[in-house]
Amino acid sequence: MTAREEILRRVRTATSDVTAPRGSRDTTPVPQAGAPAREVTLRLFAENVADYRATVVECEAAQVGEHVAAALDGAACRRVVVPPGLDPAWTAALREGTTVVPESEAGSRHQLESSVDGVVTAAAVGIATTGTIVLDHREDQGRREITLVPDVHVCVVRADQVVHDVPEAVARLRPQGGSARPLTWVSGPSATSDIELDRVEGVHGPRTLIVVLAHGH
Repeated sequence: MTAREEILRRVRTATSDVTAPRGSRDTTPVPQAGAPAREVTLRLFAENVADYRATVVECEAAQVGEHVAAALDGAACRRVVVPPGLDPAWTAALREGTTVVPESEAGSRHQLESSVDGVVTAAAVGIATTGTIVLDHREDQGRREITLVPDVHVCVVRADQVVHDVPEAVARLRPQGGSARPLTWVSGPSATSDIELDRVEGVHGPRTLIVVLAHGH
């Protein structure tokens, strides 16, 4: 028996008691009894994001603009690219001397490297158990390049976008068949390490990640 045949034999054995026809299973997530309270999920999300050396700022929704401005000012960002669908209130309080560059004027990757030093986006989903932010690059998040090239990424995550675990996130990101979009999964600032395990940040993405967790509406 070949290795392939052995693997298939084990799969058939493991699924021998499955009687439902293929495609008939309802994949709609079912709320589990004893699911964590929202406060627990949000606290876990903030803690795990911070564990990845990202900065987490929690505020009310009406205060997002001032906290975005403070984050950019603290990171010495003076030219900031923003996607077209970003809530204008989130950049309304930027400090004098900070220039907003619309995504349409940001140019190519090489131009981004030389013309902007930060980016502000929304998010699609936040995952509490992994401290991960997922971008699906809709109008309020922009194309993938603008979140990977600038050195500083300020990402606003609404509290109602935070789910507890990865299966819940996937269910929200893929609500219907055929609705696939490109996804970027972000767990802290960009980082890698060499053979001696020396950590280097900013190699293939932002060196600094600041997450503004907005509560309320």
